[in-house]
Amino acid sequence: MSDIALPGSIEPALRKGPNLDGGFHPLTGVIYMGVVAAALLFVAYSIYIDVDATGTKVTTYLPYLLLFVALLIALGFEFVNGFHDTANAVATVIYTRSLPAHIAVVWSGMFNLFGVLLSSGAVAFGIVSLLPVELILQVGSGAGFAMVFALLIAAIIWNVGTWYFGLPASSSHTLIGSIIGVGITNALLRGRDGTSGVDWSQAANIGKALLLSPLFGFALAAGLLFVVKTIMLKAAPALFAEPKGDQPPPWWIRGILILTCTLVSFFHGSNDGQKGMGLIMLILIGTVPTAYALNRALPDSQIRQFVVNSAAASNVIERKAAGYNVLGNPRPAVTNYVAQHQIDGGTYPSLAVLVRDISTQVTQYGSLAKFPADAVGNTRNDMYLVSEAIRFLMKDKESELNADEVATLNNYKGSLDSATKFIPGWVKIAVAIALGLGTMVGWKRIVVTVGEKIGKTHLTYAQGACAEITAAATIAAADGYGLPVSTTHVLSSGIAGTMAANGSGLQWSTIRNIALAWVLTLPVAMMISGGLYFLFFNLL
Repeated sequence: MSDIALPGSIEPALRKGPNLDGGFHPLTGVIYMGVVAAALLFVAYSIYIDVDATGTKVTTYLPYLLLFVALLIALGFEFVNGFHDTANAVATVIYTRSLPAHIAVVWSGMFNLFGVLLSSGAVAFGIVSLLPVELILQVGSGAGFAMVFALLIAAIIWNVGTWYFGLPASSSHTLIGSIIGVGITNALLRGRDGTSGVDWSQAANIGKALLLSPLFGFALAAGLLFVVKTIMLKAAPALFAEPKGDQPPPWWIRGILILTCTLVSFFHGSNDGQKGMGLIMLILIGTVPTAYALNRALPDSQIRQFVVNSAAASNVIERKAAGYNVLGNPRPAVTNYVAQHQIDGGTYPSLAVLVRDISTQVTQYGSLAKFPADAVGNTRNDMYLVSEAIRFLMKDKESELNADEVATLNNYKGSLDSATKFIPGWVKIAVAIALGLGTMVGWKRIVVTVGEKIGKTHLTYAQGACAEITAAATIAAADGYGLPVSTTHVLSSGIAGTMAANGSGLQWSTIRNIALAWVLTLPVAMMISGGLYFLFFNLL
């Protein structure tokens, strides 16, 4: 590779890097497109099987057309996420000559796929909980589709833009900004204060994770390199050397670097892949509620536990509702509480009515699989609404709940979530394929920035390993807490940390541009998604 920068990259590389320009065989393209076609057919067939199992008769194909477009956009987001974020995972093994570029990219794509398939789903629904509750309850409406289209297209636009300029920006940051933009615009369109359109407590938790993870990555990677250097410099000086030409490192160093790349790829898939899953489930619930609104595979044992937890929660809520009566539909009062977070005289009695109604329906049908098609959507909305109301009540000081009551409500919320927050296997497979395929294209721009333009000297084996270990550990921890973090920020800041700890020096022009993208991502994504939502809201 020459010292001339790629189009759109930040500045020319300071030294010759590895060969990133492997030849392209036409058969590879044929196989690649074949996998794409097979994946789309698999998605279509899976939806057909699920809908057919419910006995639903198709009377119009318009919802399925919207479903197809929405799924393409959602999978497109994960595809872009693949080549935008995963390039960070392979930069270290490529620049330390541990793996040739084309092998590293395929290897990373494969373990991204495994990470998605084995993910828990906690991050997926953490992202969804940021969305305005009224849009989630009406996701099959024009406003619901406007929401999904706006936030996904906005995220894709910003991701592609930062990729073009070789900037390691965060897909997680971008998606959160898009969601907040939609929430604020939706509130303004409905005549409310813009700040009421977002669950700011949840946004704050996610924001802390996104803000602190790169700082944590910088400090941990720097500290880890210092410790490793102190202990192993004399015993294994080769670990702290730069690659010699295109010669691979000693086998044991190579094994460490490949292992760390594998872990980062796996945990990236398990964390970032879930963001698309949650949005795809919203799309499916809105367009095909009979098949996806309720978890029809929930076992009988959990149904029995649901009834028990429901009775216990009902006692708690009815004690709080004593002395009040509900006149008319209880849903507006509960929806208003979820949106405004203000308890009034109608909150507890309305919530008590919904809890009883849900329990009555579950007891009547005995299984979620036996719910009639016309009742599925409404029951799911009631369950989701009650779950969100309980989530806020458990954090609300005005609710005056004691520890035992919080535990009871938390058990009931778990039962509600198991009925409504699930991800079919085929959704995981589709997202895994999209993320994996995305990893295999378009990775070069970000790899060059991470590998050549952060430090002033070439990446050593120890620096690459320490940055990767830090990234893998941080993402795994975030997975456990159900929080999204940025692989891009953690890894690039980890490399910067190792460069600082090693006294290698930093290319401040690159650091400045990465920081600028970091600062601009949230407000720009908010503006793009807010504008698109306004446009789609009026069109749809």
